[in-house]
Amino acid sequence: MPKSKRSKVVHMTQVNKKTRDHKDRLFENIRECIPQYQQCFVFAVDNMRNTYLKEIRQELSDSRLFFGKTKLMARALGHSPEDSYADNVYRLTPYIRGTVGLLFTNRAPEQLLPFLETLSQDKVDFARAGATAPRDFVVPYGTVYATGGEVPAEHDVPIGHTLEPELRRLGVPVRMIKGRVVLEEGPEGPQQDGGYVVCRTGDVLDSRQTRLLKLFSVCLSEFKIKVLAYWSAATTEVTPVDPEAMDGVEDGNDEGS
Repeated sequence: MPKSKRSKVVHMTQVNKKTRDHKDRLFENIRECIPQYQQCFVFAVDNMRNTYLKEIRQELSDSRLFFGKTKLMARALGHSPEDSYADNVYRLTPYIRGTVGLLFTNRAPEQLLPFLETLSQDKVDFARAGATAPRDFVVPYGTVYATGGEVPAEHDVPIGHTLEPELRRLGVPVRMIKGRVVLEEGPEGPQQDGGYVVCRTGDVLDSRQTRLLKLFSVCLSEFKIKVLAYWSAATTEVTPVDPEAMDGVEDGNDEGS
C-alpha cells in the first residue's frame, strides 16, 4: 500500500546550531579587523530589530559590524595589556556587556557619531513582551476607535466589530451597542477616570499588553544605536562617548573571560 502523504510534516525553517568553527571564525574575523581599520566602536542597541540593523549594515558597507557572544568578542580584544591584540584595545572590553556589538571603520568619529544618530531616528515598531513602556496608553470610554484615542475622533474610525471578542478575551470591558464597539465603565480591569489603562510609564509589558498595543497600532519601541566608546589606532586611546555606560563597572574588570 502506498505511503500516505496527507500527514506529512513539512518544516518551513531550518536553523543550524552554531558550532565551534563558527565561534572560531568570529574570533579570527574580529582580530583580522583590528589592524585593518582605524577605529573600533562599541555600541549598544535598544529594541533590536533585524530589519533596521540590516539597513545600517548596508549604509556602512565600507565598515565591518559584528554581533556575537560578549565573552567571545571581549576575548578577541583582550583583557589585559599582556593579551591585548593591539595597544590599549583591551580597554574596550569593560564596555562589552549586554546587547552590544563591535563596529570597525575608517570613518572619523566626528563623522560617524552624528551619522549613527541620524540612522536611528524614526525607527519605531510594536513593543514586545518584556519591553518597558515609555509612556501611558489609556483607551477612552465610549465608542472604541481604531487608534484607541491616539488621534482625535474626527480623524479616526470606529474599530471593527469583529475585534470585539478579541478585546473581551484580553480583559477590556467592551460590548456591542448599535453595531459599534463601546467601552463602558465598570469593575473589570484596570480603569481610571476617562478610560481603560493598557499600560503605565515604566511598566514591563506582558504579552496581553503588547497584543492590545498592536491592535490599536500603537508603536512604543524605538530602535536606537548608542555608541559607548571607541578605540583609535592613531592614538591607541579609548574614548568614552556615553558617560553612563560604565556605571557600576570597575576599572580593569575582566568579567566574561
